[in-house]
Amino acid sequence: MKVNIGVVIAAAGQGKRMGGPVKKQFIELAEKPVLLHTLDLFAGLEYVREIVVVTAEEDVERTRELLILYPHVRVIPGGAERQDSVYLGLTALRLSDYVLIHDGARPFLSRLTLQRLIDAVCSKRAAILAVPVKDTIKRTDETGIVMDTPPRKSLWAVQTPQAFALSDIISAHEQARKDGFLGTDDASLMERLGQAVHIVDGEYTNIKLTTPDDLVFGEAILRWRKEKGQ
Repeated sequence: MKVNIGVVIAAAGQGKRMGGPVKKQFIELAEKPVLLHTLDLFAGLEYVREIVVVTAEEDVERTRELLILYPHVRVIPGGAERQDSVYLGLTALRLSDYVLIHDGARPFLSRLTLQRLIDAVCSKRAAILAVPVKDTIKRTDETGIVMDTPPRKSLWAVQTPQAFALSDIISAHEQARKDGFLGTDDASLMERLGQAVHIVDGEYTNIKLTTPDDLVFGEAILRWRKEKGQ
């Protein structure tokens, strides 16, 4: 079966929690910008027909210059919220039946896990990567008082890529826009419409670079993989 997959890379965030003058997608990790590490996850895969990077309007030209060796990757300006930016990326796809929505600052995904996600979305139409939470989670009220402790066995930490049939996720985004609903991830837009979203086991190393500590972890992941010959 021939599969046509598009990739939307969300890279329009301001990265305030990272601190410093350089946005996280431009920070160098092992002498290479984070965004290029992320793009290399998908480069050369025969079933990936198109890639769209969505970035802040003021970063469009810089990003295009950075991607000069990636001529088939399109760069477009994003919107006010991540959800707006992803929608713009989705509607820019022209050749795809399925889409992978991925964080621009999450560059450590393995090809094996990526393939398992693609297999899942092709059979189930909506699939996301997630890992079981390791820590105990508490719910609190607005004053910080603990209300209860959800059972850990039912809790998952969600990652990206999140994968969907393109027509389904565009419809979910359009309904959310109509309703004024702002979700914390793309899967939540499907969930609210009663669409089944399937979990695919992710990797604890598939971290998003959000704070300065994450850069230390990221360097360690790259060294570990190099030692393993990955």
